[in-house]
Amino acid sequence: MVKLFIDPGHGGSDPGALGYGLQEKNLTLPIATTLRDILLNEYEGVSVLMSRTSDQTVSLSERTNAANNWGADYYLSIHINAGGGTGFESYIYPGVGSPTTTYQDIIHDEILKVVDFANRGKKSANFHVLRETMMPALLTENGFIDNPNDANKLKSSSFLVSIARGHANGLARAFNLTRKPTVLYKVQIGAFRIKSNADNLASEAMSKGFDAVVLLRDGLYKVQIGAFTSKENAESLAAKARNAGFDAIVFIE
Repeated sequence: MVKLFIDPGHGGSDPGALGYGLQEKNLTLPIATTLRDILLNEYEGVSVLMSRTSDQTVSLSERTNAANNWGADYYLSIHINAGGGTGFESYIYPGVGSPTTTYQDIIHDEILKVVDFANRGKKSANFHVLRETMMPALLTENGFIDNPNDANKLKSSSFLVSIARGHANGLARAFNLTRKPTVLYKVQIGAFRIKSNADNLASEAMSKGFDAVVLLRDGLYKVQIGAFTSKENAESLAAKARNAGFDAIVFIE
């Protein structure tokens, strides 16, 4: 089990950097919680603890003590920059060697693969969360909140998801995480022994706007109108199909 400690910077009475109507604390939290969800939903053998999960005040020592007491394998602190620059940079503690440097190289590069930020480089600094942690640690600075171009990107929820995805990709590669098998929630509106009956139902479904396909499974011709990794999306389509007069079911494959 790989134990990953995720630290959304600032929070509560400490808003962090400010710019263009944004507060750093309100950006780092959704990035961190999305990152946590990606790791737990998509990978096996990973455990995640966060320094905060809401807009609460947590001191620097409380953050590092929590990670040290938990016995984390890695500490990742997520921040947004300020000061008139632009782009992405990451920090480790000065003078540390492998594996901290290797982890920085991997995670830094994976983030830049999916996030449209200028590369400001891999750096080191005597930050508390890098100095007082007993495990390898990294601090990322994801754009400048006081730069108009960066701020416009940070106002997009989908862009924040991309930042989280980049962090997840980096952690997965750095720690050789194994992906969970993909579960598909499929929506079916009929199953027949005679193919022509299935074809007729599929044609009716298509005439009502559904993308229907006939598949031969387990000796039956099954009419399927969708397949999703999200159960909620499958249930939504099934409800739409029922409203259109079909006997829709959701099943896992």
